[in-house]
Amino acid sequence: MKTLYRSTRETASHTMTSSQAVLQGLTPDGGLFVPVTLPTANFDFDQLATMSYQEVAYEVLKLFFTDYTADELHACIDAAYGDQFDDPQIAPVTKHGQQYYLELFHGPTIAFKDLALQILPHLMTTAVKKNHLQAEVVILAATSGDTGKAAMAGFANVDQTRIIVFYPKDGVSAIQKQQMVTQTGANTSVDEINGNFDEAQTTVKKLLNDHQLHAELATHQFQFSSANSINIGRLFPQVAYYVYTYAQLIKQGQIKNGDEINFSVPTGNFGDILAGYYAKQLGTPIHKLICASNRNNVLTDFFNTGTYDKNREFFLTSSPSMDILVSSNLERLLFYLTGSDATATAKLMTDLQTTGRYTITPAMRANLADFWAGFVTESQDQAEIHHLNHAHHYTIDPHTAVASAVAKQYQAATRDQRPMVVVSTASPYKFPQAVLTAITGELSAVDGLAAVDQLHELIQTPIPATVTALRTAPVRHKRVADVDDMGTTIKTILNLN
Repeated sequence: MKTLYRSTRETASHTMTSSQAVLQGLTPDGGLFVPVTLPTANFDFDQLATMSYQEVAYEVLKLFFTDYTADELHACIDAAYGDQFDDPQIAPVTKHGQQYYLELFHGPTIAFKDLALQILPHLMTTAVKKNHLQAEVVILAATSGDTGKAAMAGFANVDQTRIIVFYPKDGVSAIQKQQMVTQTGANTSVDEINGNFDEAQTTVKKLLNDHQLHAELATHQFQFSSANSINIGRLFPQVAYYVYTYAQLIKQGQIKNGDEINFSVPTGNFGDILAGYYAKQLGTPIHKLICASNRNNVLTDFFNTGTYDKNREFFLTSSPSMDILVSSNLERLLFYLTGSDATATAKLMTDLQTTGRYTITPAMRANLADFWAGFVTESQDQAEIHHLNHAHHYTIDPHTAVASAVAKQYQAATRDQRPMVVVSTASPYKFPQAVLTAITGELSAVDGLAAVDQLHELIQTPIPATVTALRTAPVRHKRVADVDDMGTTIKTILNLN
């Protein structure tokens, strides 16, 4: 059965194939692509337990990318999940204390986004050929720290593509910034903006739907697309690691086929946890998806009250990839909560744009039973890093610590004894200053590579190759722009001025 895609804000009569949706990124009406009908899966988890990550990924992706041939999908998967990962399992599942940790940081940029952004360029270039596209695809991305580097690493020197990334000044870690500004590739550009992630993301979405700019690009043989999780080529590959995790727990003898498990996910833009929601819809025995937030707890309030309100103070935290007040992917969940009512979804998004808030109906709230939400303060975040390091000799980054601590909140509140998987989204070496401070209990005076060295001395785990390479990598990207000038900046980069 072919999986076609529609907008969350428009009637289902306007549909696209998966490859067309990958190329488009965002729907023309500003909504997000969702399957017209969710695909059905009959996973044999005992069989999946014998498979490699690549094989499981194929079983998942063939459901969503139905106009790609089996050979095309296998080629994309093999190119994405190879020796650029430092663990042959790609996404190993380990146990520390009473919780399991799904380690998604073994890729080339040591963050979970590698699992999606190593495959997106291959899905994109295959889509270019399938649709006989002559234009050069310009990938626009806003990043809160990880997407930018992971996307550039994936698209660097890929034929018929350019990638332009915007990141917030003072809103990423020193290592995240160094990874981005040293990125190689003649087709890569990264720009610091005087603003926060929400402003960058909102502007990118506006530019992706700026018809005048699109027309100007077309005359120069350019076409916009996106590398954020608004793109289905970024979102649906993430479903694979939830399915893989369940199969791995069977393989390890930790659960039996059919046993329910929980996932605690550090959540900002809502893409990662939404992938877990899709995994559950495909039949993976997931009981609860725990939405874990830092002090920017707009999602916690939404799940607990039914009101989404971005009109609040914005905090810069030690988990910057979650410093977000507008969670784009939540729109897809809202669409399902409304019973696939595009008109109702569009109204909620208009309310958010005009007033900064919306409230869902009691019936929609009743459909949130798959989720539980909590948040932690900075001190609670640090305490969790300290505890795991001292009690279990396991070191986690601040984002993973948010999920780990909120998982314990959930267990204390519900007495649920089901196995708990914490989604571990980044290496501690990506946030060395924050991790050092948490472990030692003293504010670290060093940051960047000096903090990496101190952390290594303390925890004795190998420094990832991507971090070591930063020591000699020259800075290639120095451009700074105001939010209002992002459109002009894009034109300058593409030589349209």
